[in-house]
Amino acid sequence: MTAPLAVRYPFRGDWVARNSPADRIPSHGTTLFGSALAIDFVGVDAAGRSAPVTFSTLVRPEPPDAFAGFGRALLAPADAEVVAASDGAPDHPAHRGLPSLGYALTQRRRLAAGWPGLAGNHVLLRCEGGAVVALCHLQAGSVLVRPGARVRAGEPVGRCGNSGNSTEPHVHVQAVDRLDLARARPVPLLFDGGTPRSGRVVHVA
Repeated sequence: MTAPLAVRYPFRGDWVARNSPADRIPSHGTTLFGSALAIDFVGVDAAGRSAPVTFSTLVRPEPPDAFAGFGRALLAPADAEVVAASDGAPDHPAHRGLPSLGYALTQRRRLAAGWPGLAGNHVLLRCEGGAVVALCHLQAGSVLVRPGARVRAGEPVGRCGNSGNSTEPHVHVQAVDRLDLARARPVPLLFDGGTPRSGRVVHVA
């Protein structure tokens, strides 16, 4: 078993943990691309909502900027070297309720595009010891770093978006043992000393 990688939460404010390895492994229902120990964080408002729920939520896609997390700053979770960065994928509408069924039909196309098609806009950070941390689904045009740069923990690297395989704005975080995602093995993450369970609100001042 690979030793856990201690990192900071890659954001400030209130976020809800989803698809956590604290609840099940593989956390996302697959071991593909080293994602077995990945975790998702959804930005929420003071009432704990990612976005207000209305009748239209149930029947049609919603604009990503209607969600509390969309556009929030994402931060480097550790001192690291930037080894990949991409921000050319569009932010697509969010899908909750019935629209999520139609969205599910598009996942095969994203999977066919490989890891970049699933990750959307992303930043890959190589930490001390060699583990690579991925921050995925970033907002189009928001990435602030480029390969070869070094970042310090807490430094802004981009913004939360809804690109790639994402039904609503959130940040997907995972760590792997190598840059080759097709052959990578997952590395456990400890956020400020632990891994939150799904449904837990994380507040970072």
